[in-house]
Amino acid sequence: MSELAVLALVGDMLVRATPLILTGLAVAFAFQAGILNIGAEGQLLIGATCSAAITLQFGETLGGSIIIVSLIGGSLAGAGWAAIAAELRARFHVLEVISTIMLNFIALYIVSFLVRGPLQEPTHIYPQTETMPLYARLPTILPGTRLHAGFVLAVLAGVTGWWILQHSAAGFRLRAAGKNSSAARIAGQIDVGRTTRNVFLMSGALAGLAGAVEIHGVTFALYENLSPGYGYTAIAVALLASLNPLLVIVTGLFFGVLEAGANALQRDAGIPSTIASVIEALIILAVLAVESIRNLHAPQPGSPSDTPIADLT
Repeated sequence: MSELAVLALVGDMLVRATPLILTGLAVAFAFQAGILNIGAEGQLLIGATCSAAITLQFGETLGGSIIIVSLIGGSLAGAGWAAIAAELRARFHVLEVISTIMLNFIALYIVSFLVRGPLQEPTHIYPQTETMPLYARLPTILPGTRLHAGFVLAVLAGVTGWWILQHSAAGFRLRAAGKNSSAARIAGQIDVGRTTRNVFLMSGALAGLAGAVEIHGVTFALYENLSPGYGYTAIAVALLASLNPLLVIVTGLFFGVLEAGANALQRDAGIPSTIASVIEALIILAVLAVESIRNLHAPQPGSPSDTPIADLT
């Protein structure tokens, strides 16, 4: 394999890893706070949709600055989509596992409707939006590859998220609410409801940002099947990283390598790329098995070491 081919493959791996890191962070933060947000896929799609709509509407007016506006808009859209599930949980006690999964399907059908209707490209031949102009695309950071600045943004988000969790009062409140909400509310005087709602919104914002980054860095248009399941793979990314934002970067890279490598194997050796999905499923099962074994050997409730608040320090 030539040097250029290797470089291109590395770029593809990092491009694949970018949305996995961002959505993995979304899942990790939510799970840390005791929120089972399974809706990163839908939040990503809504973020991508909003980002595409903003660019198509205001791109000519704002020029290159449309990228920043669009990324912010995609993040806010993802947060807004997560807010629906957060409100259902807070007001009507609807399990977020159910609401977020249902919202994933709604988001998918919204994208399908828009790319075949209001946002469809001018010729009305293809179910997608108009292709974005060059000034609305994220700059590449590795010449000769597709690797764009969104990868740097994902890494910075992971490092920042780790610092917030470990060295800020907000991070302590988040971890306390996730460890033991009753102890956090009574002993820690933490507003658990407000904390979990804010984390839900932040989780949605990260997933929405992933969608916006995909639009501006990879696809340059909104279309059906924009995501091959990044929001679902993100669950495996977060679990394998033990919900640690820094390790999410590592596991996101691992899954990016896995998926890009699977595509290369299908192209060069005829091995179905779905083998990556099989490996991902096995990894999830292995992680769950290890976690179950660990829980069996964990101290029983009421033992001297069972102090959730102390564990956070």
